[in-house]
Amino acid sequence: MDLKRRLKLYLVGLLLGGVLSWLFFKQRLTNTAWMPEDRIKLRLESTLVKSGTQAAAQMVQWPTVIDSVRAAIKGSEVLFKETRRSGDSLYYSINATVAGRPALLTVSVLRDYRADSTATLWDLRAR
Repeated sequence: MDLKRRLKLYLVGLLLGGVLSWLFFKQRLTNTAWMPEDRIKLRLESTLVKSGTQAAAQMVQWPTVIDSVRAAIKGSEVLFKETRRSGDSLYYSINATVAGRPALLTVSVLRDYRADSTATLWDLRAR
């Protein structure tokens, strides 16, 4: 088999593999949701469903609702240096813009998401 034929077969295989990958993975093929910050934001967007008593009072004063906070996480920044670990819990510090105002969020999750997958808004402060 000469070099020209090998290159043709290689390109056919590459093209076929690319098409099959696109059919199976669609949009996930080109996104970067595997980076740590993106994985955390994806988890919080899908599981932030409740707030603590202090955060509930802060949301009333803000004024905002939990759905607005959840929507603000997509364009936010996770502050890894300010993230605290406590036993089986993680407290993520997040810079976000909630209801048009810059905010510092603290969101609590369990390390083991299989035990409890929900996230809790712990604190909402103005930046």
